[in-house]
Amino acid sequence: MDKPYLREIAKPALENPIFIQGLPGFGNVGRIAAHLLVKFCEAKPFAELYSPSFPDYVSITSKGICQLPRYEFYSAPLENNNLIIMTGETQPSFEDVLAHYHVCSEILDFAEKQGCRFIITMGGVPITEEKAQVYVAATSPKLAAEFMEKGAVIYSKGKIVGGTGLTLALGKERGFEGVCLLGATMGFKADRGAAFHVFKFLMKALGKEIKEGLPEKH
Repeated sequence: MDKPYLREIAKPALENPIFIQGLPGFGNVGRIAAHLLVKFCEAKPFAELYSPSFPDYVSITSKGICQLPRYEFYSAPLENNNLIIMTGETQPSFEDVLAHYHVCSEILDFAEKQGCRFIITMGGVPITEEKAQVYVAATSPKLAAEFMEKGAVIYSKGKIVGGTGLTLALGKERGFEGVCLLGATMGFKADRGAAFHVFKFLMKALGKEIKEGLPEKH
């Protein structure tokens, strides 16, 4: 394997789906939020992305089966919005800038092929004091204002590292619209609370109010 490889398991029929991405990062917020979304929507896996830019290890299942690092794509046909949810357990090395651009471009190629024109990326933003807050960055001032009205705080004069920021910014250059939702987190350990706030905010933005608390960890 000398370049990213995408394997399609199924071909879901989704009209104008929203592409939602949650990857590891600060507090693992994006990845946990994506898994909450997959579980809540009962989303089904339909594609996998492999890349030689991913780390040189394999994960082992409970049955002792080895698996290459990969990004997984799930489909969720909902009443109000069709969703494609992408998540994974890793990212290319932050020192390998070119790899991030290549992988994000492959993701956008696939999202475009599926008919997506709106992107939502999810991640964490480090803060020094505990605060239940969701920040937003967007592809346009109008979108930023719309999500601010929904309860998010504008994330200004900062940086979003890795695929969480690049997928959105590269998508903007290709005509996609979208937002990045960042949960406030105090550290690098898994922050399920911050992830739940991002998940809850996202569902509210999609027109589905979540009132119950954080699901039990499985």
